[in-house]
Amino acid sequence: MRYSGVMARVTIAAGSQITADAGATIANQGGNAVDAALAATLVAMSTDLGVMAPGASGFIAVWPAAGEPVVIDAYADMPGAFSLPSVGQGTFDVRFDYGGPMSNRVGYGLGGHAGHLCGVGLASNQYGTLPWRHVVTPAIDWVERGFPLTGGAAEYLRYTHEAIFSWHPDSYRALHHDDGRLLQQGEIVHIPDLADSLAVDCRSGCRGFLHGGIGQRMAADIQANGGLLTAEDLAAYRAIPRHPLRVQFSDWQVATNPSPAIGGACLAAMLLLLDYQAQMQGACPSIEHLIESQRAVLAYRTQALDGLADTAEAITQMLQLARQGNCRGLAKSPSTIHISAVDSAGLACSISASAGYGSGVMIPGTGLWLNNSLGEVDLHPQGLEDLPPGTRLSSNMAPTLAQRSDGAKLAIGSPGASRITTAIAQVLLNIVHRKLGLADAIAYPRLHVEVIDQALRLAFEPGLSIPDLPEFSAYPFETASMYFGGVQAASWTPEAGLAAAADFRRAGGVAEGGSTAGATGDG
Repeated sequence: MRYSGVMARVTIAAGSQITADAGATIANQGGNAVDAALAATLVAMSTDLGVMAPGASGFIAVWPAAGEPVVIDAYADMPGAFSLPSVGQGTFDVRFDYGGPMSNRVGYGLGGHAGHLCGVGLASNQYGTLPWRHVVTPAIDWVERGFPLTGGAAEYLRYTHEAIFSWHPDSYRALHHDDGRLLQQGEIVHIPDLADSLAVDCRSGCRGFLHGGIGQRMAADIQANGGLLTAEDLAAYRAIPRHPLRVQFSDWQVATNPSPAIGGACLAAMLLLLDYQAQMQGACPSIEHLIESQRAVLAYRTQALDGLADTAEAITQMLQLARQGNCRGLAKSPSTIHISAVDSAGLACSISASAGYGSGVMIPGTGLWLNNSLGEVDLHPQGLEDLPPGTRLSSNMAPTLAQRSDGAKLAIGSPGASRITTAIAQVLLNIVHRKLGLADAIAYPRLHVEVIDQALRLAFEPGLSIPDLPEFSAYPFETASMYFGGVQAASWTPEAGLAAAADFRRAGGVAEGGSTAGATGDG
């Protein structure tokens, strides 16, 4: 079944210009907002090196013009139902500097399902209007002719190439010159075999791609090097449509990523706390309230959410406390891409996907980098050894959609690990309560509350008047930084029509395409 909708104008915001342009190209061929967002996602998966990979997993949020929103969960499962190796084999620890010293695990043993391709295929079938081969073609074209290394990818690789992407020979060759120099922004990248792998996807879709010869090759290489994922795991995997988590934020109904992910719940709790303060004060919440909302949700997450296989009950409690504006109660309770697209017929799509920080593994003969979904220790501090195979892993990702009472639609999201929710919450605060346009709302300086070595730290960009808070150590940034996410947003409103804005922190891009027919925004 394919989505039945009128021809419409599409606007799209993405993490790079070539990604946004791919979406506009598909819109010009008659595609809707979902077609455009999916095509852009496939280009990002192929060209946002290090930041993203074809072996990624993620979430796709869709809000039709007439109907209820849905989130397609295409995140990784815990593998191992069909294998004997234990968690931790085929891995090793690395350290690198990214907004401060970080430790991570890499290797074959951390690869989870490359589930996002299954989610993209399901979204195309249910909500797209163009044939699948059209949607895949822009990614194949870019890979065949070579593509420029994007600014966001170049910045990320500057920190991580040595620790994560240099130990595996195929991975190293793809990112370095023959003399060992790292590729720089704007240099043309050629990834052997990737175009052929994408062509298989073009012909046969996700099932042919992951359940066929490429999946068999991926599983065999992982098994030969101590990993968990098997061909049987890949064959058993399914993308799951879920009812989104929905909250009211002023006059906007917000729909975001539900359990078992925790990013959407944390975002929803922050928005509820901020909205409560706005109602109590009759004005936009202060910086102090913004800091306190982040601190409260962070404390609740650490004590009650991280490491849980079933988060539904704890999330319900968190949202109940947030609706009451109860920061004290919350505090005392137990590498990613994003693409947003909206069209003038009222269809909105928000997609977040991630390969983690990267496993460093490129499956020989495929051009496919493997994720390290099993290595995100901040989401699973107790480890994964006791997590039953088939359990969906937790995630910070929070692709988000919103609808205003007058029919306006907004698609928004961000990469940024634990900074995803704080970045989106601040931009939504700027749009809804500070009444800023998309571009100004995204450009506005940000802050982020975090715990480093069991001590509170407040990271912030220049331009904010930060109060004296003795319990926090201050971590000022000299310039706006991709550390604080890369928010991409697209909207349709009765007063302004279509609009899109991409975050300069990650050298994002916007584009528009499609027909002017149906451009009334009805629905």
